[in-house]
Amino acid sequence: MKNKFKSLSKKLFSELKKDEILTVSCTGENSQFIRLNNAKIRQTGLVDDADIQLKMIANNRTCTGSFTLSGDSDIDLSRGKTEIERMRLESKEILEDPYIVMPSGSGSSHEVITAASGLSFDAAVDAIMPAVHGVDFVGILANGRMYRGNSNSLGQEHWFETESFCLDYSLVTKDHQMVKGTFAGTDWDQGKYESYLQTSKQKLKMMELKPVSVDTGEYRTWFEPAAVSDFLDMFSWNGISEASIQQGCSGFGKMRHDDVRLSPHFSISEDFSTGMVPKFNSNGEVAPSVVPIIKDGELVNTLVSSRTAAEYNRTTNYAETGEYLRSPQMKPGDLKQEDILKALDTGLYLSNIHYLNWSDNPGGRITGLTRYACFWVNNGEIEGPINTMRFDDTFYKYFGDNLEYVGGDTEFIPNTSTYGNREIGGTICPGILANSFALTL
Repeated sequence: MKNKFKSLSKKLFSELKKDEILTVSCTGENSQFIRLNNAKIRQTGLVDDADIQLKMIANNRTCTGSFTLSGDSDIDLSRGKTEIERMRLESKEILEDPYIVMPSGSGSSHEVITAASGLSFDAAVDAIMPAVHGVDFVGILANGRMYRGNSNSLGQEHWFETESFCLDYSLVTKDHQMVKGTFAGTDWDQGKYESYLQTSKQKLKMMELKPVSVDTGEYRTWFEPAAVSDFLDMFSWNGISEASIQQGCSGFGKMRHDDVRLSPHFSISEDFSTGMVPKFNSNGEVAPSVVPIIKDGELVNTLVSSRTAAEYNRTTNYAETGEYLRSPQMKPGDLKQEDILKALDTGLYLSNIHYLNWSDNPGGRITGLTRYACFWVNNGEIEGPINTMRFDDTFYKYFGDNLEYVGGDTEFIPNTSTYGNREIGGTICPGILANSFALTL
Protein backbone atom coordinates (compact mmCIF):
# COMPACT_ATOMS: atom_id res chain seq x y z
CA MET A 1 0.00 0.00 0.00
CA LYS A 2 2.78 2.42 0.89
CA ASN A 3 4.54 2.02 -2.46
CA LYS A 4 1.28 2.48 -4.38
CA PHE A 5 0.53 5.64 -2.43
CA LYS A 6 4.03 7.02 -2.98
CA SER A 7 3.95 6.26 -6.70
CA LEU A 8 0.52 7.82 -7.21
CA SER A 9 1.47 10.92 -5.23
CA LYS A 10 4.56 11.59 -7.38
CA LYS A 11 2.53 11.22 -10.59
CA LEU A 12 -0.11 13.67 -9.32
CA PHE A 13 2.55 16.17 -8.27
CA SER A 14 3.89 16.13 -11.84
CA GLU A 15 0.49 17.41 -13.05
CA LEU A 16 0.75 20.66 -11.10
CA LYS A 17 1.30 24.08 -12.59
CA LYS A 18 3.63 26.71 -11.21
CA ASP A 19 2.62 28.05 -7.77
CA GLU A 20 0.21 25.15 -7.15
CA ILE A 21 0.75 23.06 -4.02
CA LEU A 22 -0.88 19.67 -3.56
CA THR A 23 -1.23 17.53 -0.43
CA VAL A 24 -2.22 13.89 -0.91
CA SER A 25 -3.53 11.83 2.01
CA CYS A 26 -4.42 8.14 2.19
CA THR A 27 -6.84 6.28 4.46
CA GLY A 28 -6.76 2.51 4.03
CA GLU A 29 -7.23 -0.84 5.70
CA ASN A 30 -6.90 -4.59 5.30
CA SER A 31 -9.54 -5.74 7.75
CA GLN A 32 -11.56 -8.74 8.81
CA PHE A 33 -15.16 -8.26 9.92
CA ILE A 34 -17.16 -10.89 11.79
CA ARG A 35 -20.78 -10.26 12.76
CA LEU A 36 -22.46 -12.30 15.47
CA ASN A 37 -25.85 -12.59 17.12
CA ASN A 38 -27.32 -15.15 19.48
CA ALA A 39 -23.71 -16.35 19.96
CA LYS A 40 -23.51 -17.52 16.34
CA ILE A 41 -21.48 -16.36 13.36
CA ARG A 42 -23.78 -14.60 10.92
CA GLN A 43 -21.36 -12.98 8.49
CA THR A 44 -17.63 -12.91 7.81
CA GLY A 45 -15.74 -10.86 5.29
CA LEU A 46 -12.48 -9.19 4.37
CA VAL A 47 -12.08 -5.57 3.32
CA ASP A 48 -9.07 -4.31 1.39
CA ASP A 49 -9.83 -0.67 0.73
CA ALA A 50 -8.25 2.77 0.48
CA ASP A 51 -9.35 6.35 -0.23
CA ILE A 52 -7.34 9.33 -1.40
CA GLN A 53 -7.94 12.86 -0.13
CA LEU A 54 -6.53 15.85 -2.03
CA LYS A 55 -5.93 19.41 -0.94
CA MET A 56 -4.79 21.97 -3.47
CA ILE A 57 -3.52 25.46 -2.61
CA ALA A 58 -3.38 28.02 -5.42
CA ASN A 59 -3.54 31.81 -5.32
CA ASN A 60 -4.20 31.80 -1.55
CA ARG A 61 -7.20 29.55 -2.01
CA THR A 62 -7.74 25.98 -0.84
CA CYS A 63 -9.81 23.31 -2.59
CA THR A 64 -10.33 19.69 -1.65
CA GLY A 65 -11.19 16.49 -3.46
CA SER A 66 -11.25 12.73 -2.94
CA PHE A 67 -11.61 9.40 -4.72
CA THR A 68 -11.48 5.69 -3.96
CA LEU A 69 -8.47 3.70 -5.10
CA SER A 70 -9.38 1.07 -7.68
CA GLY A 71 -6.18 -0.93 -7.58
CA ASP A 72 -5.48 -0.07 -11.22
CA SER A 73 -2.75 2.58 -11.36
CA ASP A 74 -3.95 4.04 -14.66
CA ILE A 75 -7.53 4.42 -13.42
CA ASP A 76 -6.36 5.93 -10.13
CA LEU A 77 -4.13 8.43 -11.92
CA SER A 78 -7.00 9.40 -14.20
CA ARG A 79 -9.29 9.96 -11.22
CA GLY A 80 -6.63 12.08 -9.55
CA LYS A 81 -6.11 14.20 -12.67
CA THR A 82 -9.84 14.78 -12.93
CA GLU A 83 -9.95 16.00 -9.32
CA ILE A 84 -6.95 18.29 -9.83
CA GLU A 85 -8.59 19.91 -12.86
CA ARG A 86 -11.87 20.36 -10.97
CA MET A 87 -10.07 21.95 -7.99
CA ARG A 88 -8.08 24.18 -10.35
CA LEU A 89 -11.30 25.56 -11.87
CA GLU A 90 -13.03 25.83 -8.50
CA SER A 91 -10.17 27.84 -7.00
CA LYS A 92 -10.96 30.65 -9.43
CA GLU A 93 -14.48 31.01 -8.05
CA ILE A 94 -13.82 31.25 -4.28
CA LEU A 95 -12.48 33.99 -2.05
CA GLU A 96 -8.91 34.20 -0.84
CA ASP A 97 -8.25 32.65 2.57
CA PRO A 98 -6.47 35.09 4.91
CA TYR A 99 -5.50 32.30 7.34
CA ILE A 100 -4.41 29.69 4.86
CA VAL A 101 -2.11 26.96 6.21
CA MET A 102 0.85 26.36 3.93
CA PRO A 103 2.34 22.86 4.10
CA SER A 104 5.95 22.25 4.97
CA GLY A 105 8.56 20.47 2.89
CA SER A 106 10.38 19.00 5.85
CA GLY A 107 9.78 16.73 8.83
CA SER A 108 8.92 13.42 7.12
CA SER A 109 8.11 10.38 9.25
CA HIS A 110 7.61 6.62 9.02
CA GLU A 111 5.96 4.55 11.76
CA VAL A 112 4.81 0.93 11.49
CA ILE A 113 3.25 -0.71 14.57
CA THR A 114 3.22 -4.51 14.44
CA ALA A 115 1.44 -6.45 17.17
CA ALA A 116 3.60 -8.99 18.98
CA SER A 117 0.63 -11.36 19.21
CA GLY A 118 -2.01 -10.05 16.85
CA LEU A 119 -5.26 -11.90 16.21
CA SER A 120 -4.83 -13.68 12.87
CA PHE A 121 -7.80 -13.85 10.53
CA ASP A 122 -7.82 -17.67 10.59
CA ALA A 123 -7.76 -17.84 14.40
CA ALA A 124 -10.38 -15.16 15.14
CA VAL A 125 -13.50 -17.35 15.22
CA ASP A 126 -11.94 -20.01 17.46
CA ALA A 127 -10.63 -17.31 19.81
CA ILE A 128 -14.01 -15.61 20.25
CA MET A 129 -16.64 -18.32 20.22
CA PRO A 130 -15.95 -20.72 23.13
CA ALA A 131 -16.23 -17.95 25.73
CA VAL A 132 -19.67 -16.79 24.50
CA HIS A 133 -21.30 -20.21 24.77
CA GLY A 134 -24.54 -20.16 26.73
CA VAL A 135 -25.29 -16.42 26.45
CA ASP A 136 -27.13 -14.27 23.91
CA PHE A 137 -24.12 -12.54 22.43
CA VAL A 138 -24.39 -9.95 19.64
CA GLY A 139 -21.53 -7.92 18.23
CA ILE A 140 -18.96 -7.25 15.56
CA LEU A 141 -15.23 -7.93 15.41
CA ALA A 142 -13.09 -5.56 13.33
CA ASN A 143 -9.56 -6.84 13.02
CA GLY A 144 -6.50 -6.18 10.89
CA ARG A 145 -4.18 -3.45 9.62
CA MET A 146 -4.94 0.21 9.02
CA TYR A 147 -2.94 2.72 6.98
CA ARG A 148 -2.55 6.47 7.00
CA GLY A 149 -0.36 8.39 4.58
CA ASN A 150 0.37 12.03 3.82
CA SER A 151 2.66 13.66 1.29
CA ASN A 152 2.90 17.02 -0.46
CA SER A 153 4.45 18.46 -3.58
CA LEU A 154 7.08 20.26 -1.49
CA GLY A 155 8.76 16.95 -0.58
CA GLN A 156 7.26 16.03 2.78
CA GLU A 157 6.25 12.35 3.26
CA HIS A 158 4.52 10.55 6.15
CA TRP A 159 3.42 6.95 6.54
CA PHE A 160 1.69 5.23 9.46
CA GLU A 161 0.54 1.61 9.86
CA THR A 162 -0.95 -0.10 12.87
CA GLU A 163 -2.47 -3.46 13.64
CA SER A 164 -5.44 -3.70 15.99
CA PHE A 165 -8.67 -5.47 16.86
CA CYS A 166 -11.96 -4.29 18.34
CA LEU A 167 -14.76 -6.56 19.55
CA ASP A 168 -17.81 -4.36 20.10
CA TYR A 169 -20.57 -6.43 21.70
CA SER A 170 -23.66 -6.70 23.89
CA LEU A 171 -24.95 -9.50 26.11
CA VAL A 172 -28.75 -9.64 26.06
CA THR A 173 -31.11 -10.76 28.85
CA LYS A 174 -34.36 -12.66 28.25
CA ASP A 175 -36.34 -9.40 28.53
CA HIS A 176 -33.99 -7.65 26.06
CA GLN A 177 -31.88 -5.66 28.49
CA MET A 178 -28.23 -5.38 27.58
CA VAL A 179 -24.70 -5.33 28.95
CA LYS A 180 -22.29 -3.46 26.67
CA GLY A 181 -18.60 -4.16 26.22
CA THR A 182 -15.67 -3.31 23.94
CA PHE A 183 -12.55 -5.46 24.06
CA ALA A 184 -9.86 -3.85 21.96
CA GLY A 185 -6.12 -3.41 21.56
CA THR A 186 -3.12 -4.38 19.48
CA ASP A 187 -1.99 -7.63 21.13
CA TRP A 188 -4.58 -10.36 21.59
CA ASP A 189 -4.50 -12.00 25.03
CA GLN A 190 -6.92 -14.91 25.28
CA GLY A 191 -6.89 -14.88 29.08
CA LYS A 192 -7.66 -11.15 29.25
CA TYR A 193 -10.46 -11.58 26.72
CA GLU A 194 -12.11 -14.37 28.68
CA SER A 195 -11.72 -12.43 31.95
CA TYR A 196 -13.21 -9.29 30.35
CA LEU A 197 -16.16 -11.27 29.04
CA GLN A 198 -16.65 -12.95 32.41
CA THR A 199 -17.10 -9.51 33.99
CA SER A 200 -19.85 -8.80 31.44
CA LYS A 201 -21.50 -12.14 32.24
CA GLN A 202 -21.55 -11.24 35.93
CA LYS A 203 -23.29 -7.96 35.07
CA LEU A 204 -25.76 -9.91 32.95
CA LYS A 205 -26.79 -11.94 35.99
CA MET A 206 -27.23 -8.74 37.99
CA MET A 207 -29.44 -7.33 35.23
CA GLU A 208 -31.93 -10.12 36.06
CA LEU A 209 -32.33 -8.81 39.62
CA LYS A 210 -35.47 -6.87 40.45
CA PRO A 211 -35.18 -3.31 39.08
CA VAL A 212 -34.75 -0.50 41.59
CA SER A 213 -36.80 2.66 41.15
CA VAL A 214 -34.63 5.77 41.54
CA ASP A 215 -36.09 9.25 41.88
CA THR A 216 -34.58 12.33 40.34
CA GLY A 217 -31.95 13.96 42.52
CA GLU A 218 -28.24 13.97 43.23
CA TYR A 219 -26.39 10.75 44.10
CA ARG A 220 -22.93 9.42 44.77
CA THR A 221 -21.92 7.85 41.47
CA TRP A 222 -19.27 5.53 40.15
CA PHE A 223 -18.57 5.92 36.42
CA GLU A 224 -16.81 3.05 34.72
CA PRO A 225 -14.08 3.92 32.15
CA ALA A 226 -16.53 3.53 29.24
CA ALA A 227 -18.76 6.22 30.78
CA VAL A 228 -15.81 8.50 31.53
CA SER A 229 -14.68 8.10 27.92
CA ASP A 230 -18.04 9.44 26.71
CA PHE A 231 -17.59 12.57 28.84
CA LEU A 232 -14.06 13.04 27.50
CA ASP A 233 -15.35 12.68 23.94
CA MET A 234 -17.46 15.77 24.56
CA PHE A 235 -14.27 17.73 25.16
CA SER A 236 -13.65 17.48 21.41
CA TRP A 237 -16.93 19.22 20.60
CA ASN A 238 -16.79 22.92 21.48
CA GLY A 239 -14.41 21.96 24.25
CA ILE A 240 -10.66 22.26 24.48
CA SER A 241 -10.45 23.74 20.99
CA GLU A 242 -8.67 27.10 21.06
CA ALA A 243 -10.97 28.39 18.30
CA SER A 244 -14.04 27.45 20.36
CA ILE A 245 -12.70 29.29 23.39
CA GLN A 246 -11.86 32.36 21.29
CA GLN A 247 -15.39 32.30 19.83
CA GLY A 248 -17.03 32.03 23.25
CA CYS A 249 -18.71 28.66 22.66
CA SER A 250 -16.48 26.40 24.76
CA GLY A 251 -17.31 24.85 28.09
CA PHE A 252 -13.71 25.51 29.09
CA GLY A 253 -14.02 29.28 28.85
CA LYS A 254 -14.37 29.54 32.63
CA MET A 255 -10.98 27.91 33.06
CA ARG A 256 -9.38 30.44 30.71
CA HIS A 257 -11.22 33.64 31.70
CA ASP A 258 -12.36 33.10 35.31
CA ASP A 259 -9.42 31.08 36.63
CA VAL A 260 -11.72 28.16 37.47
CA ARG A 261 -10.01 24.84 38.09
CA LEU A 262 -11.06 21.23 38.18
CA SER A 263 -10.08 18.66 40.79
CA PRO A 264 -6.33 18.24 41.41
CA HIS A 265 -7.03 14.51 40.84
CA PHE A 266 -7.93 15.17 37.19
CA SER A 267 -5.28 15.25 34.45
CA ILE A 268 -5.62 14.55 30.74
CA SER A 269 -3.16 14.76 27.86
CA GLU A 270 -3.05 14.30 24.13
CA ASP A 271 -0.61 11.37 24.13
CA PHE A 272 0.77 9.97 20.87
CA SER A 273 3.41 7.85 22.60
CA THR A 274 0.94 4.92 22.69
CA GLY A 275 1.36 4.51 18.92
CA MET A 276 -2.38 4.13 18.34
CA VAL A 277 -2.67 7.08 15.94
CA PRO A 278 -0.19 9.00 13.77
CA LYS A 279 1.37 12.18 15.08
CA PHE A 280 0.92 13.93 11.74
CA ASN A 281 -2.33 15.67 10.82
CA SER A 282 -4.01 16.22 7.43
CA ASN A 283 -1.64 19.15 6.76
CA GLY A 284 1.39 16.92 7.31
CA GLU A 285 2.27 18.73 10.54
CA VAL A 286 3.73 16.60 13.34
CA ALA A 287 2.45 17.12 16.88
CA PRO A 288 4.61 16.69 19.99
CA SER A 289 4.52 13.18 21.47
CA VAL A 290 2.63 14.47 24.52
CA VAL A 291 0.55 17.64 24.89
CA PRO A 292 -0.74 18.15 28.47
CA ILE A 293 -4.26 19.62 28.36
CA ILE A 294 -5.39 19.64 32.00
CA LYS A 295 -2.75 19.02 34.63
CA ASP A 296 -3.81 18.53 38.25
CA GLY A 297 -7.06 20.34 37.48
CA GLU A 298 -5.47 23.33 35.71
CA LEU A 299 -5.97 24.11 32.02
CA VAL A 300 -2.38 24.28 30.74
CA ASN A 301 -2.97 23.90 26.98
CA THR A 302 -5.70 23.91 24.41
CA LEU A 303 -5.64 22.24 21.01
CA VAL A 304 -4.38 24.84 18.55
CA SER A 305 -4.33 24.25 14.81
CA SER A 306 -2.06 26.30 12.57
CA ARG A 307 -5.09 28.05 11.13
CA THR A 308 -6.34 29.07 14.58
CA ALA A 309 -2.82 30.16 15.50
CA ALA A 310 -2.75 32.49 12.49
CA GLU A 311 -6.22 33.89 13.12
CA TYR A 312 -5.87 34.55 16.86
CA ASN A 313 -2.12 35.09 17.17
CA ARG A 314 -1.51 31.90 19.19
CA THR A 315 1.21 29.25 19.06
CA THR A 316 0.17 26.09 17.28
CA ASN A 317 0.68 22.60 18.72
CA TYR A 318 -0.28 21.12 15.34
CA ALA A 319 -3.75 19.97 16.24
CA GLU A 320 -5.98 18.72 13.46
CA THR A 321 -8.03 21.43 11.74
CA GLY A 322 -11.12 20.54 13.80
CA GLU A 323 -9.07 20.78 17.04
CA TYR A 324 -10.41 17.53 18.47
CA LEU A 325 -8.64 15.01 20.68
CA ARG A 326 -6.94 12.33 18.62
CA SER A 327 -5.23 10.27 21.31
CA PRO A 328 -6.48 11.33 24.77
CA GLN A 329 -5.14 9.69 27.91
CA MET A 330 -6.39 10.43 31.41
CA LYS A 331 -4.13 9.92 34.41
CA PRO A 332 -5.23 7.10 36.75
CA GLY A 333 -5.67 7.48 40.51
CA ASP A 334 -5.34 5.01 43.36
CA LEU A 335 -8.83 3.52 43.90
CA LYS A 336 -8.48 -0.24 43.47
CA GLN A 337 -11.05 -2.19 41.52
CA GLU A 338 -11.95 -4.37 44.50
CA ASP A 339 -12.62 -1.28 46.66
CA ILE A 340 -15.02 0.52 44.30
CA LEU A 341 -18.33 -0.69 45.77
CA LYS A 342 -17.12 -0.10 49.32
CA ALA A 343 -16.02 3.44 48.45
CA LEU A 344 -19.31 4.13 46.67
CA ASP A 345 -21.32 2.74 49.63
CA THR A 346 -24.77 3.85 48.43
CA GLY A 347 -25.53 5.37 45.05
CA LEU A 348 -25.32 4.82 41.31
CA TYR A 349 -23.02 2.45 39.44
CA LEU A 350 -22.98 3.55 35.79
CA SER A 351 -21.32 1.19 33.32
CA ASN A 352 -22.33 3.28 30.31
CA ILE A 353 -23.95 6.56 29.38
CA HIS A 354 -25.49 7.45 26.05
CA TYR A 355 -26.77 10.21 23.72
CA LEU A 356 -24.66 12.98 25.24
CA ASN A 357 -25.07 16.64 24.28
CA TRP A 358 -24.22 20.04 25.68
CA SER A 359 -27.18 21.56 27.50
CA ASP A 360 -25.19 24.66 28.45
CA ASN A 361 -21.92 25.10 26.60
CA PRO A 362 -20.46 28.04 28.57
CA GLY A 363 -21.44 26.37 31.84
CA GLY A 364 -19.86 23.06 30.86
CA ARG A 365 -23.19 21.30 31.38
CA ILE A 366 -23.72 17.95 29.68
CA THR A 367 -26.95 15.98 29.38
CA GLY A 368 -27.46 12.35 28.41
CA LEU A 369 -28.95 9.02 29.45
CA THR A 370 -27.90 6.15 31.65
CA ARG A 371 -27.86 2.96 29.61
CA TYR A 372 -26.56 -0.63 29.59
CA ALA A 373 -25.88 -2.21 32.98
CA CYS A 374 -26.49 0.70 35.34
CA PHE A 375 -27.19 -0.32 38.93
CA TRP A 376 -28.27 0.90 42.33
CA VAL A 377 -25.78 0.13 45.09
CA ASN A 378 -26.82 -0.05 48.74
CA ASN A 379 -24.28 -0.41 51.55
CA GLY A 380 -21.59 -1.56 49.12
CA GLU A 381 -23.76 -4.21 47.43
CA ILE A 382 -25.40 -4.08 44.01
CA GLU A 383 -29.13 -4.20 44.72
CA GLY A 384 -30.48 -4.21 41.16
CA PRO A 385 -30.57 -2.43 37.81
CA ILE A 386 -32.10 1.02 37.40
CA ASN A 387 -34.33 2.17 34.59
CA THR A 388 -32.93 4.47 31.92
CA MET A 389 -32.80 8.01 33.29
CA ARG A 390 -31.68 11.42 32.05
CA PHE A 391 -28.85 13.29 33.71
CA ASP A 392 -27.89 16.94 33.39
CA ASP A 393 -24.84 18.20 35.23
CA THR A 394 -21.67 20.20 34.68
CA PHE A 395 -18.24 18.64 34.36
CA TYR A 396 -17.06 21.40 36.69
CA LYS A 397 -18.69 19.29 39.41
CA TYR A 398 -17.91 15.63 38.62
CA PHE A 399 -14.44 16.43 37.30
CA GLY A 400 -14.13 19.24 39.85
CA ASP A 401 -15.24 19.67 43.47
CA ASN A 402 -17.33 16.49 43.45
CA LEU A 403 -14.54 14.24 42.16
CA GLU A 404 -13.69 12.07 45.15
CA TYR A 405 -11.67 9.18 43.70
CA VAL A 406 -10.06 8.19 40.41
CA GLY A 407 -9.71 4.52 39.57
CA GLY A 408 -6.27 2.98 39.62
CA ASP A 409 -6.80 0.94 36.43
CA THR A 410 -7.15 2.44 32.97
CA GLU A 411 -8.97 0.88 30.03
CA PHE A 412 -8.60 1.47 26.31
CA ILE A 413 -11.99 2.54 24.95
CA PRO A 414 -11.69 2.38 21.14
CA ASN A 415 -13.30 4.37 18.41
CA THR A 416 -15.74 1.74 17.17
CA SER A 417 -17.02 3.51 14.05
CA THR A 418 -16.71 1.59 10.78
CA TYR A 419 -18.69 4.09 8.70
CA GLY A 420 -16.68 4.51 5.50
CA ASN A 421 -13.61 2.97 7.10
CA ARG A 422 -12.37 1.68 10.45
CA GLU A 423 -11.50 4.46 12.82
CA ILE A 424 -8.19 4.34 14.59
CA GLY A 425 -7.36 5.19 18.18
CA GLY A 426 -9.58 5.75 21.18
CA THR A 427 -9.42 6.94 24.77
CA ILE A 428 -7.33 5.57 27.62
CA CYS A 429 -8.94 6.42 30.93
CA PRO A 430 -9.87 5.12 34.40
CA GLY A 431 -13.24 5.24 36.15
CA ILE A 432 -14.15 8.01 38.59
CA LEU A 433 -16.21 8.33 41.78
CA ALA A 434 -18.16 11.57 42.24
CA ASN A 435 -19.85 12.36 45.54
CA SER A 436 -22.78 13.98 43.71
CA PHE A 437 -24.30 13.60 40.25
CA ALA A 438 -27.69 14.93 39.11
CA LEU A 439 -30.45 12.78 37.61
CA THR A 440 -33.13 15.08 36.23
CA LEU A 441 -35.74 12.92 34.51
